[in-house]
Amino acid sequence: MTEIAPGLGEFDFAGDDHVVPFHVEGLDVRGRAVQLGPMLDTILERHNYPLPVARLLAETVVLTVLLGTSLKFEGKLIVQTQSDGPVDLVVADFSTPDRVRAYARFDEEALAAAEKGGRTQPHELLGKGILAFTIDQGAHTQRYQGIVALDGATLEEIADVYFRQSEQIPTKVRLGVAELLDRDENGRPRHRWRAGGVVAQFLPEAPERMRQPDLHGGDGDDGSNGIFEEDDLWTEAKVMVETVDTDELTDPTVGTERLLYRLFHERGVRVYQPQAVYDRCSCSRDKIRNVLEGLSQEDIDSSIEDGLIKVTCEFCSTTYRFEATEVRSH
Repeated sequence: MTEIAPGLGEFDFAGDDHVVPFHVEGLDVRGRAVQLGPMLDTILERHNYPLPVARLLAETVVLTVLLGTSLKFEGKLIVQTQSDGPVDLVVADFSTPDRVRAYARFDEEALAAAEKGGRTQPHELLGKGILAFTIDQGAHTQRYQGIVALDGATLEEIADVYFRQSEQIPTKVRLGVAELLDRDENGRPRHRWRAGGVVAQFLPEAPERMRQPDLHGGDGDDGSNGIFEEDDLWTEAKVMVETVDTDELTDPTVGTERLLYRLFHERGVRVYQPQAVYDRCSCSRDKIRNVLEGLSQEDIDSSIEDGLIKVTCEFCSTTYRFEATEVRSH
C-alpha cells in the first residue's frame, strides 16, 4: 500500500495494462483505475474492427477489467450485450487472476448505414436489448447474473444503473477510448488504441449512508417514497470522477497514479499493489474437441471439408484442425 505524495518521489508507476486499486479514506471511497495499451491493441487489431465497433468493444474491455479484478475467488466475470442494433453482440470476459478476452459481432450493412447517417453513439450501435453481468465460479456452482436494459446513452450510464439496481452500491464509472496515429521507431505510420477507466464506490462503515433513490420511484420501507438525500461525501466523490476527461484517462504521460493524485490529493488517496492483465484466451484443442464430440454424428459429418474439421475461435481467431477420424459423436 502506498500513499501518493505531491512529488511522487521514487514511486514505481504501474504503467499500461495494470489495474491500480485505491482508497480515499476522507471520502469513504474505494475503487480501481487502469490504462490499457498493448493488450487492448492486440485484441482489437486481431479482428480489424471498424472504428465505431472497436471503440465500443474497448469500453467494454475496460469495464470488464475494472470489475473483474475485484473478484476475491477463482472464477470468471462475463460482461455481454445482446441487442437489435448494428452491433448485436459485445462480450468481454475476465478469468482470474489476469486473463482477458473480447469479441464483437456486427452486421456490416447495418453498420455502414449507421455510419453514413452519423449514428455511431453506443446506444445507436447497440439498439434495444440488455447488458448482462455474469459471475461464474466454475463447475458445481450456480452462476450469478445481473441484467439491465440498454437504455442509457453511454456504457458508463448503463453500468451506473446496473450498480444502483442490482448491487445497491453507490458507484461511478468513467471510461475513455483514444485512437492514436503516430510513427514507429523506423518512421512508418502506426495506428494504436488506448483506453482507460475509473470505478469508484461509496463504502462507508455505516451502511445506512449508502441509501439511494429507488430507480422505479417505488415507496421506501420508511414511507419516504424512495427519495433520499445523497451523502455529501459521495456527491463530492462523484463530481471529482466526473471531471476526468478522455485525454486524462488515456494519456500515457499522465499515468494511473498521477491521475488518481489529480483527482483526490486534497482528500488523501492510497494506492495498492497493481494487478497486471493479459490478452489470454481460454480456448484449447482439448476444449474444442470436447465440444465437437458433444455434437450429433450428422452435425460432425456436415462439418467435414476435405477430410478435416476446422474450428476458429471467435475471440482469439486461432483455427483448430481435426482429422475426421479424431472426432466421434458420443
